Amino acid sequence: MQSLEAIADPTRRRIVELLAQRERTTGEIVAEFDLSAPAISQHLNVLRDAGLITTRAEGQTRIQSLNGDGLDELAAWLERTRGMWSRSLDALERELRADDAKKKKASK
Repeated sequence: MQSLEAIADPTRRRIVELLAQRERTTGEIVAEFDLSAPAISQHLNVLRDAGLITTRAEGQTRIQSLNGDGLDELAAWLERTRGMWSRSLDALERELRADDAKKKKASK
């Protein structure tokens, strides 16, 4: 999943957090980091390619915003994974309880 790879980087996660607050120009994003404009541009490209952000032009200015569809895909994956994890934990709990019950019976 490309979106997970994109947000694995702490700089890109911070960019997503900034854009969750409001749309920002590329210059505003650059100002938030101790990185060069080309480095931030590369991070923005990764986020855009992953479908997490969109860019629109207003004259010479580029406005960055979150892409809800990309975030929905990520949320759906997280929910599926959470469901599988919960089912696994539930099965483990049942096995442990059954094992405890057998041990109690055997010790009587």
